[in-house]
Amino acid sequence: MLNELLTIVESIERERGISRDLLIKALETAILTASRKSIHPASELSIKIDPATCRIQVWAKLEIVDATPNNDQLLLARAREVLPDAKVGDVVDWEVTPRNFGRIAAQTAKQAIMQQLRQAEKLTVQGEFADQVGQIISGTVRRFDNGSLIIDFGRAEGIMGPKDKVHGEQYMPGDHIRCVLMKIDVTSPGPCLIVSRSCPELVKHLFEIEVAEIHEGVVQIAAIAREAGSRTKLAVTSSDPRVDAVGACVGIRGARVKGITNELNGERIDVIPYDEDIRKFAANALQPAKVQSVDVNEERHELIVHVTEDQSKLAFGKKAQNVRLSSRLIGWNISILIEGGIEEKINRAALDLAGVLRISTGTADKLVRAGFVTADGVRAAEEDTLFAIENIDTQEMEQALARLKG
Repeated sequence: MLNELLTIVESIERERGISRDLLIKALETAILTASRKSIHPASELSIKIDPATCRIQVWAKLEIVDATPNNDQLLLARAREVLPDAKVGDVVDWEVTPRNFGRIAAQTAKQAIMQQLRQAEKLTVQGEFADQVGQIISGTVRRFDNGSLIIDFGRAEGIMGPKDKVHGEQYMPGDHIRCVLMKIDVTSPGPCLIVSRSCPELVKHLFEIEVAEIHEGVVQIAAIAREAGSRTKLAVTSSDPRVDAVGACVGIRGARVKGITNELNGERIDVIPYDEDIRKFAANALQPAKVQSVDVNEERHELIVHVTEDQSKLAFGKKAQNVRLSSRLIGWNISILIEGGIEEKINRAALDLAGVLRISTGTADKLVRAGFVTADGVRAAEEDTLFAIENIDTQEMEQALARLKG
């Protein structure tokens, strides 16, 4: 067993780069955990392994007594066979290594030893990769495991779960892959490096690599919103008025942004100028739609964006993606109001009613379309009639009625 243990320790130390001290501590813990019952009934046991020879010794902390010892005690006469100066009341470390314990340890501690070694290896990986959390790391696809991707990063394996993969991307074993290290998990079984390609940080870091002005700090990424595999909106600004932030990110003939789009397998990227004026920022975010005007509802943290009918489809985008990403980019709720004809009148009336009743434009729109155009009309209506309006927000209506009656 000694030779076998020594061989295992030397092999793991050499091949996995784990220090011998760490391995020895892991082995001591593993053997004690797996073999405690078969060693000695004492409450306090400790195992020591010689790092050079892997010789195992087990010690129990025992109190010396002169008669009838329990599991945590030792007879004075027995103690003096080894310790001539021992006396009653002394607490000594007494060797209790079982005969042929090396063979017993080999049989009972194998699984626990490997678990401890894996944990020790994970702690080593944690130390090596700790300063790369949140950054891009590169690896090679190794295999698939229940919908997850297992990636080799040289000294450690990483796992990319289904939610961290990008819909539509296909990888085969041996493919090179770049992803963001999200966290290091040393407690769960399996690979401890948790990585992602669906996070917005991937796009952000790709721009930092591709665009020198961002790397140098002249251009800053103010905000980012992403629907991985489909579209990303990136708001940028420059600390130097002579530098065009959008132009720097797009590059000559779109070369820079095209390179990042290729890395993301064709994902569309909109680079827009950031503006501290929330109205201008919203108008920029909704590009390519042309916005007529933007009203701000500070209380509800809502922007009411007015567009013409011919620009409404661009403002909303396919499956409302443009307005959804724009809202996430600027951090405000956005309501699109289409100007022109009867719809414009309804939208205007809803906007006015929302301001008077201090309710959302969505609730106000439902009231107007149900015929309640003014606050007086709402006040005079039967509550049952108001609450019967399809999809009306009853809680919001209760608050609005309470304010009207108060």
